[in-house]
Amino acid sequence: MRVCTIIGARPQFIKAAVVSQELAQAGIEEVLIHTGQHYDPEMSRVFFDQLGLREPDVNLGVGSGSHAIQTGRMMVDIERFVADTGPYDWMVVYGDTNSTIAGALVAAKAGISQAHVEAGLRSFNRKMPEEINRIVTDSLAELLFAPTDLAVQHLTREGVEGQIVLSGDVMLDSTRHFLPKARGEYPARQLLPSDVRQYILATVHRAENTDSVERFDGILEAFAAVPLPVVFPMHPRTRAVLGDRKLPANVRAIAPVGYLEMLSLVSSADVVVTDSGGLQKEAHWIGTPCVTLRAETEWTETLAGGWNQLADADPVRIREAIALVPDRSRERTSFGDPAGRPASRIIAETLAAGRTSS
Repeated sequence: MRVCTIIGARPQFIKAAVVSQELAQAGIEEVLIHTGQHYDPEMSRVFFDQLGLREPDVNLGVGSGSHAIQTGRMMVDIERFVADTGPYDWMVVYGDTNSTIAGALVAAKAGISQAHVEAGLRSFNRKMPEEINRIVTDSLAELLFAPTDLAVQHLTREGVEGQIVLSGDVMLDSTRHFLPKARGEYPARQLLPSDVRQYILATVHRAENTDSVERFDGILEAFAAVPLPVVFPMHPRTRAVLGDRKLPANVRAIAPVGYLEMLSLVSSADVVVTDSGGLQKEAHWIGTPCVTLRAETEWTETLAGGWNQLADADPVRIREAIALVPDRSRERTSFGDPAGRPASRIIAETLAAGRTSS
């Protein structure tokens, strides 16, 4: 069996690290395509180094651009590479980025069976490019690996044609595996400004928050009013939006950090404030309360017990949510691991589907 895997962004590197390891252990040949969607070394190279993800067979170097330009370039280059190096039995795509939809469309048109890892997520906000990517990818996939029961319900209700598998969440595999290493090799006290002890960890990178001056300023207004320092690893897009403006005095901007450093910072933070889907989950699994800077989330399981609160970009709601975070002793609802290690389940089901089709 030959598998072609498409990755291009931080969350996909994290997921692929555990699945690619399982593919290798199963003796399955994998060809790894990096689209270059995340090309900054702090957003790309560091993840390969820390996670032990092998070098991609090709880096398409697509870089930034509008959704149409970026996706179109990816499709052209993926199609050419696949034609030159095929045939492939499966194409594996992850999540909901432009790299995901580009791989999904190429696989469908090239007649390659497709597996979608992290299928069935829905925010029900079609203004989000990620939501469109999810829906289209799920409609094309032969194997849909759903991380939660709710994701299975979404796919069943939509009547997708592919086989739905409740696999669990491969990011949980990764969090379990790498958290002890993160705490040991990158203790938070070495990553923080010297005068910071307790802190709020914040990330802001989604276009809905960074492309709107009103929303971005509302978030900064909330940060200025909270009682703790706000440690802010700043995404390149966010730094460009900030420009020459000054951050509030209690906001301590730091450079983007790698996966292990982020796990360590999440683990030691009082609260995580973010618009990242991945960080919502990681905070929940680690046991750090979260406030999400969106009006909705595709990870509704994290909302149980107030462990994650939706505050949008409203400064009043953000401040109130931070004040209402639960004590760490409050019980959390477990999700993402219904059937043993998710990555192992994904490989087993893919092998079984391959034997059936042959």
